[in-house]
Amino acid sequence: MRKRIVRTNQPVHRPASSQSWMDLAQIATVEVTSEDPNFPIESVFSPDSGPGWRASEKGEQRVRLIFDHPVSLRHIQLNFLDPEHERTQEFTVQWSSERGQPQEIVRQQWNFSPSGATREVEDYDVHLDQVSILELLIKPDVTHHRAPASLAAWRLA
Repeated sequence: MRKRIVRTNQPVHRPASSQSWMDLAQIATVEVTSEDPNFPIESVFSPDSGPGWRASEKGEQRVRLIFDHPVSLRHIQLNFLDPEHERTQEFTVQWSSERGQPQEIVRQQWNFSPSGATREVEDYDVHLDQVSILELLIKPDVTHHRAPASLAAWRLA
């Protein structure tokens, strides 16, 4: 029997040896609905932990990856971080092929609290082929609409 002790206050990551993240800068174009110049979207896809992305406007935001050629996806990892705002965030991930309508992969809500839950890491094992577009829709504050959308990291394999 194998055993691991995993602390609940630390995100769980797969070992680097079993995970090979896609180099999205080489294979995709990113579209974003708004961007704070101090928090550029490119840093979300970088293996170096940069500042992450933050919207320059409040309200629902969309981050769309358009692949140069259709890809197969087996793993999606999203990392959200907000140590400042108490809020309920909802996000949706959807994909489409070249000719298909968008199909939802996941829709989820998370409650951020500066005194408690400040980080959300989501790992999804998927089996998607011929993916041309992958979209992340973020409603950053479903009740008060005060907080901007943000994303610390987005990894695909």
